[in-house]
Amino acid sequence: MQTTRGTSLTSATESGTPGGTARRRHVRVLVGVAVAVLVADVISKIIVVAKLSDRSPVSLLGGLIKLEETRNAGAAFSIGTGTTLLFGLVAIAVIAVILRTARRLYSRPWAIVLGLLLGGATGNLSDRLLRSPGVLRGHVVDWIQLPHFAAVFNLADSAITIGGTLAVLLALTGRQIDGSIARSAEKPADVEAPSDETS
Repeated sequence: MQTTRGTSLTSATESGTPGGTARRRHVRVLVGVAVAVLVADVISKIIVVAKLSDRSPVSLLGGLIKLEETRNAGAAFSIGTGTTLLFGLVAIAVIAVILRTARRLYSRPWAIVLGLLLGGATGNLSDRLLRSPGVLRGHVVDWIQLPHFAAVFNLADSAITIGGTLAVLLALTGRQIDGSIARSAEKPADVEAPSDETS
């Protein structure tokens, strides 16, 4: 018996395996992406602090990219520098929501998106927890600056931005976290035009 839930299930499990196995596979993709982002972010920040602290900015690619170590008390791209504690708590909430959402994850594209968001949020949260001036008040290490773009950012910020952009695109195309596609996003069936037969 087929069940209708307001969406058209095009692929309950994209890999064709039983639901539980497919979900675990997608969760592994999520965790793998998140770990890769977190490791890259942490290592890059360690190198930046060691090499760029108290040093003038370094220009690369003819000035296309500028490397400069700064400390950010606010959110991504230096927004809201006076509410460090709030952003730390928001990051914890975001991580909790992502982990909870993973229980109904049957979409590989969404697994990648959630992995980018989880890795980015965790990378910046680690700074807020471990760096001065204190727990949940630590300043995030930013170090990448682009021309005509005032804010300095890091790899975690980049992952969050990319993940957020991809999430919007998936939502616009109707792709759901459970692997279904919203009916409104499907291509409507061709309707046969009425004939103009005359008697």
